[in-house]
Amino acid sequence: MDFTFTEEQQVAAEAARVVFANVAPDATPSPALTTGAVADDFDRPLWAKLAAADLLSLLLAKEHGGAGLDPLALCLVLREAAKVLARVPLLETSAVALTVQRYGDKELADELLPRAGRGELVLTAAAHGRTGHEGAELAVTARQSDDSGWTLDGVQTAVPWARHADHIAVPAHTEDGRTVLALIPRGRTGAALADQVSTNGELLAEVRLDAVPATAHEVITDPAAWERLHALLTTGTCAQALGLGERVLEMTAAYTSQREQFGFPVATFQAVAVQAADRYIDLRAMEATLWQAAWRLSCDADGALPLAGDVAVAKIWACDGVRRTVQTAQHLHGGFGADTDYPLHRYHAWAKHLELSLGPAAAHEEALGDLLAAHPLG
Repeated sequence: MDFTFTEEQQVAAEAARVVFANVAPDATPSPALTTGAVADDFDRPLWAKLAAADLLSLLLAKEHGGAGLDPLALCLVLREAAKVLARVPLLETSAVALTVQRYGDKELADELLPRAGRGELVLTAAAHGRTGHEGAELAVTARQSDDSGWTLDGVQTAVPWARHADHIAVPAHTEDGRTVLALIPRGRTGAALADQVSTNGELLAEVRLDAVPATAHEVITDPAAWERLHALLTTGTCAQALGLGERVLEMTAAYTSQREQFGFPVATFQAVAVQAADRYIDLRAMEATLWQAAWRLSCDADGALPLAGDVAVAKIWACDGVRRTVQTAQHLHGGFGADTDYPLHRYHAWAKHLELSLGPAAAHEEALGDLLAAHPLG
């Protein structure tokens, strides 16, 4: 069995490395040096470069101006983006666009996808529910009216890029227990935003929906749409955790190779080498479980467990692995790691944001246990 990436996937990763080559992580605003959000907007010049390199249309079909690649390719690009703390809504826009392409009607796809691929539209998704500890689809209700339109009511929290998004994908539940996905345009009557600030200083928003109207073509009624979108958002976050962790370990290896005690580089000390080796093992486990989940998303392959099982395993490793990696990096850097003139503290803040976005490993282990009970592997 060949586990190598395809030529097209490798080309996408190389194009991403070229685009991100001149992005300086230490230029990213620091949450330690600001009050409230670190910036009012995302990196628009970088967004334009991603569009010019066709990386925003990576997953779109050719009829929408895209390359027709798969979530594996997107995760390769997200991995590179996280290494430089790229402040762009690449994951959210790509994930929502792919969902619209696969499950939305032709009118919605033709309206949104070509413009999203050119970087003219920003898309995001409300994936955290009302409190962050419940299913996002349970936080909003959707009622269908006589004229085939819909009305949405509820609250979603911690929605990324909501202030800048042209459309927000909002999951909602109906009276008969179905899950639908509504694409709410910016400025829609009844939709209000309240600012929230992430651990890494980025601006999030609480989205309040009060009798928000949605047309029939703005609502995707296939329940698989939200399931797949949520899985892709989660898997993409795992890819970001991997890229960030890899860069942090590289920084740690460089620092401990130069920092000397008793006339020797501290990297030669057994206690230091063992800690770095443990984090390397974490990253390889994060990588293996990430590609398994991304592969399941890309090819719709059947497995011993549902897709949610592979995503749960990737989350378990990603949220714990990225936390352990940045904690070890801070320890091995000593007080230097907290110096605001050095980018490690920024990586630490972003890692905490990713960890919190993924949720606690214990909850994913419980979910995985439930799946194993329902689908015995024996």
